[in-house]
Amino acid sequence: MGTNEPVFVADGEGPARDVTVHDFYMDRTEVSNEAFKAFVDETNYVTEAEVFANSFVFEKMISEDVKQNITQAVKEAPWWLPVPNASWRAPEGIDSHINDRWDHPVIHVSWNDANRYCQWKGMRLPTEAEWEYACRAGLKNRLFPWGDDGFVGTAPVDSFPANKFGLKNIVGNVWEWTADWWTVKHSSEPSVNPKGPDSGTDRVKKGGSYMCHKSYCYRYRCVARSQNTPDSSAGNLGFRCAADYAKD
Repeated sequence: MGTNEPVFVADGEGPARDVTVHDFYMDRTEVSNEAFKAFVDETNYVTEAEVFANSFVFEKMISEDVKQNITQAVKEAPWWLPVPNASWRAPEGIDSHINDRWDHPVIHVSWNDANRYCQWKGMRLPTEAEWEYACRAGLKNRLFPWGDDGFVGTAPVDSFPANKFGLKNIVGNVWEWTADWWTVKHSSEPSVNPKGPDSGTDRVKKGGSYMCHKSYCYRYRCVARSQNTPDSSAGNLGFRCAADYAKD
């Protein structure tokens, strides 16, 4: 896990270290809009983006009509705009919909939203170690499970060839939440089933997204990582579920 040749040192990509994970299941794909709708329909769940009545969207994805009413931006990343009423149902704001994106990954879901969905499924979010092991698909020092996806935004969750573990779109589609609290300090000593700190302010996300590119956001790598607060949501952030492996 990790690397001794980090691209983003401040992200805590290193050091390389030996990690053992217990057997586990992981969803082959990210959770789709269709799957998330089934959860909402059964539980009447309301996402945090819907409660807050806004979420962050890449400015090039927003219509000019919606953009005209936005007066703020993220200071360090002005291409991210807080769009009123953006949510999983309306990914780019009030004049957008998902009628042609039922098989795309659900986005604008916070860590808290994702965790609730996984619990509803009788599953959980993967740990960072499990996620990275799944991404590498049994190979050491693997940078990518496959190449770029070629979509302007999100791609359907079952697009493109699977890696050797059968997982699809594990990098380069949407960032995926993990169970771990964020830290950039890692021991180089071998460990078994690590789960990160016991508490924190941010949760780890992995996999990069359709916005990543080697020239500025080279994070569609198995070892790359980033973080957000558990109530954060955005137009390039989703998740997939995992579960403990139990022998019959």
